[in-house]
Amino acid sequence: MSLNIEDYALIGDTHTGALVGNNGSIDWLCLPRFDSAAVFAALLGEADHGQWRLAPRAPGATVSRRYRGATLVLETDFITPGGEVRVTDFMPHRHVRCDLVRMVTGIRGRVDMQMRLVARFDYGSVVPWVRRQGGDLTLVAGPDALVLRTRVPVRGEDLATVADFQVGAGETASFVLSWHPSHEPPPPPVDAERLLRETVSRWEEWASRCSVGGPFREAAVRSLITLKALTFEPTGGIVAAPTTSLPERIGGVRNWDYRYCWVRDAALTLHSLMAAGYAREARDWREWLLRAVAGDPSKLQTVYGPAGERRLPEWEVPWLPGYAGSAPVRVGNAAAHQFQLDIYGEVMDALHQARCVGIPPERPAWALQVALMDFLESAWAQPDQGIWEVRGPRRHHTYSKVMAWVALDRAVQAVEGLGLAGPVQRWRHLRSEIHEDVCRHGVDPERGTFTQSYGSSALDASLLLIPQVGFLPPTDPRVVRTIDAIQTDLCRDGLVLRYETDGAEDGLPPGEGAFLAASFWLVSALALAGRVKEARTLFARLLTVGNDVGLLAEEYDPLSGRQLGNFPQAFSHIGLVNSALTLAGAGMSPQLGGDPGAPAAG
Repeated sequence: MSLNIEDYALIGDTHTGALVGNNGSIDWLCLPRFDSAAVFAALLGEADHGQWRLAPRAPGATVSRRYRGATLVLETDFITPGGEVRVTDFMPHRHVRCDLVRMVTGIRGRVDMQMRLVARFDYGSVVPWVRRQGGDLTLVAGPDALVLRTRVPVRGEDLATVADFQVGAGETASFVLSWHPSHEPPPPPVDAERLLRETVSRWEEWASRCSVGGPFREAAVRSLITLKALTFEPTGGIVAAPTTSLPERIGGVRNWDYRYCWVRDAALTLHSLMAAGYAREARDWREWLLRAVAGDPSKLQTVYGPAGERRLPEWEVPWLPGYAGSAPVRVGNAAAHQFQLDIYGEVMDALHQARCVGIPPERPAWALQVALMDFLESAWAQPDQGIWEVRGPRRHHTYSKVMAWVALDRAVQAVEGLGLAGPVQRWRHLRSEIHEDVCRHGVDPERGTFTQSYGSSALDASLLLIPQVGFLPPTDPRVVRTIDAIQTDLCRDGLVLRYETDGAEDGLPPGEGAFLAASFWLVSALALAGRVKEARTLFARLLTVGNDVGLLAEEYDPLSGRQLGNFPQAFSHIGLVNSALTLAGAGMSPQLGGDPGAPAAG
């Protein structure tokens, strides 16, 4: 695996997605179903584990790429001594099928091109049965089938499908790869040019509804398009990333599967979508959230499948060596069954935000929230695994307790401001009790800063959210000291680490990159505290961390200048949108739905 993580770009159809390298290779594509078995897995292995390469035959071409305007249509230009071609990659929005379209268009001269398709199902472990049906090439393995349609002559070679061809100025060669269940007939052929026009039009119309203004609108639109691409449209769920096991440290074991929907992302995503003018997507996400969390409040999970699936068993893929030798490769996520107290606050805040912007409340939704509050009344005092899903012992994490306060605060606001029914006097009392508990046990008595957990002196990036959820005003001395301490102790080249990963906290080997979402949290915290110049400087720095097409992974290594972790990461792009809204002077709190300027309860 030779490409850096940031060398990839995302294409998708709001059902699934693929990563396209700047060398013309598609190295990652998951099938559009819940278990998401990859059909191209060279990202985590070698080309023989699945890859679709389309590039000039001669090496050394000069490459430039971009998205076509405000769309998810990727254009990659290759300049060779003999001429120039453009490869256009996209996935049309087809609802019931998955098509991956690649078009090679001659710009000038004539260019010798090569196509090499290596399809491997089930994470590179299954070689399909390949046969010709008329002019089509079908590839079948178990429940899955692909059909390749092109006018370019193709041949079999070393368990791959290859083609050598030329493209001259004004000529176009198209390749359409379509997935379908193997027990069903192949889908009918499609017109690639027509699909391209429809796809461009659809994305441009969607992007035109963005209400974000100011100098950072373009970056915000790109992030919102990325969030839309990470949406599983049939249910409204938004996955954290389209990939698994891209490492937080090259060669390390901090490799997790992020192709699922995290509850805590709900509040952050809802605010981004609603504040940017996307009420329908916010409503769909709220409905996903209500369906996913329905049931016994004590069984609330941190993460669910795209349709709200609860069973996400974690297992390792031994035949894949992992990105740059970063093993193990994991499928599933055991964090689904951790106890993370903060998610109760995030659920309550997300639903509160939806009501505040006019998405009508539903009686069953409020009944569910009351049940969550009943459970939280006894559960808030328990230790938990915390926002970072540590796999070590449970602790009384300060941010988790703050979010328990948020849950009670939003419940009280629902009764006082919207006339919903609930034991508001009891909730007010408990809200004050939690606030007092956090201020007594979650503050380092020597430094006067908030701490990662009770009894600890360690810092944690999640503490930057304290003023943004309305727990304390952004100018409170404890908040200001915490911001300053995080800048001193947790920043590397101006970017924020989640916490000091010495292994003591999570039981894993130390070391990871700066966490990009937390770096955007610092932007918002600085802006809310009146330090707007600092905030703008940091935001501009963060924009340079994005790759050439504006995409962000989970983390960034300032020393090597490389992106790390799963890619592209919703959490990072949510942070960018919310920081842009804050710097543009948007009215609501930049992350969650509270009013950080109002006095905290208690």
